[in-house]
Amino acid sequence: MDMQNRVGSKFGGGGVMNDGHSARDRKERLRQLAMETIDLAKDPYFMRNHLGTYECKLCLTLHTNEGSYMAHTQAKKHQTNLRRRAKEDEDKQKALNVMNQAKEMQYGRQIKQARVKIGRPGYSLTKSLDATGAKCLSFAINYPEIKEGIVPRYRFMSSFEQRVEAPDKNNIFLLFAAEPYETIAFKIPNKPMDKSEGRFVTSWVDGVFNLTLFYLVESPEDGEEGAIVAPKMN
Repeated sequence: MDMQNRVGSKFGGGGVMNDGHSARDRKERLRQLAMETIDLAKDPYFMRNHLGTYECKLCLTLHTNEGSYMAHTQAKKHQTNLRRRAKEDEDKQKALNVMNQAKEMQYGRQIKQARVKIGRPGYSLTKSLDATGAKCLSFAINYPEIKEGIVPRYRFMSSFEQRVEAPDKNNIFLLFAAEPYETIAFKIPNKPMDKSEGRFVTSWVDGVFNLTLFYLVESPEDGEEGAIVAPKMN
């Protein structure tokens, strides 16, 4: 382009560009810079339509070639829309976090990931009488694949807490639990237990959890003998 004869220019100096030429030159420099630094394959707003032209899905603009789109990405309109979209995404994430916190407070628990169970542990149950006629129950629960550092837990559950069968005040449930095994339960007579020294004992040795308990001696007609294995309870 011959600019030597423009007003205000010196001979041989190339002339002075007007505002239009200056804007076109600036866009061309921005396009060249964008072509060198931006990968269009990773641009989520770049799309080629069925007409062979290009679209900006963020600004809803049309472009005849990739260079035109690249220049557009460096312009004020696209940059403003990028900031607006980032703000909207941030607000949505904050709203989602508030909603999750409200759910946790409502149900009184944290949202936990589901844990994979590996099945029920093996077990054995022994029923016996001591010299005084007191009934004794001995449980041995096998946990060969239990995680290191974890000790199995147990607890007694009222018949009215469970949802497996109809409640019966004459029985209670003894539960054993240890990750990653399923929780198992035994239905035993709801009679007074002897909690004196040596009459209620637990141990955890070589992957086997043992629990032995004695009932207090009451009368020959006292309840049913032994224990009944109940369905699993989670």
